[in-house]
Amino acid sequence: MNKLIIGVLILMASCRSNQYITIPVRPADGLTGSAFYQKVIPMSREDREVLAVREVLSGNIPPFLKHFIKVKAEVVDSLGQAHQAVYYVAPDYLSIGSNADFARIPLTPMAAQLIADGLHCFLPTRKMVNNIYLQSTVQLEPIPLFAYRDSVVTFWHHHLMIEGQRRQRPGLIGGIKKDVVISGKVPRDPRPHRVAIYGWHKPDGTPIQPLYTGHVDWYVDYSHGIRLVYRKIRVDGRWMDYQDVLKHPLLRGLLCDEEFCDFYRYE
Repeated sequence: MNKLIIGVLILMASCRSNQYITIPVRPADGLTGSAFYQKVIPMSREDREVLAVREVLSGNIPPFLKHFIKVKAEVVDSLGQAHQAVYYVAPDYLSIGSNADFARIPLTPMAAQLIADGLHCFLPTRKMVNNIYLQSTVQLEPIPLFAYRDSVVTFWHHHLMIEGQRRQRPGLIGGIKKDVVISGKVPRDPRPHRVAIYGWHKPDGTPIQPLYTGHVDWYVDYSHGIRLVYRKIRVDGRWMDYQDVLKHPLLRGLLCDEEFCDFYRYE
């Protein structure tokens, strides 16, 4: 799989609003979003996710997702010192296809982590999800569905409903999915193999989904979304890896609002 990765290159200066993530050029015969869902209808979850990971890491994502958008954060540490951070997030949830025909793809945290690792990214925390929503320019009303939640047909149907709301408005989008997040609750849950989800904000800014680890990690439904974040964070003017920020006793508050911020990735 790593042979498919050309690499991640930051092309735009840090003072600009966006970062451009360079991944392989989308294959000429790459599946469109609608074709992907048609193909995976008869597949098992495992086979579907193998295909999704392969498609994404081969470059089959809509080009607009390559333009990561700047999100700002600030915190005053326990010593009274203010710190500022800038991190770069995908403008929308992980998708397969072209700009003209793409589809958002709910994934388990294991598949999401493979993709994040391959693209030098990580999954957000609860605090980051809130921050992304507050700074998003396209905020849509959540659309809950109640039947066949883990069905591929429902995945596709929900995507089309979101697109009907969005009406091709560009920009950082929020309020359309529950994020798969990293959380200190995962390793502390007495039940093994947990996934943490959070978000799906209403127009008043309150999330439908509190931070929750009640699902086993192989469960995924239409409401789950994967938001990629570039793993290098600019903190007080210098670049740091996100894990170093989360491990720092004074700086971790830039990214995390939990008591424990020591869960960095899904295995």
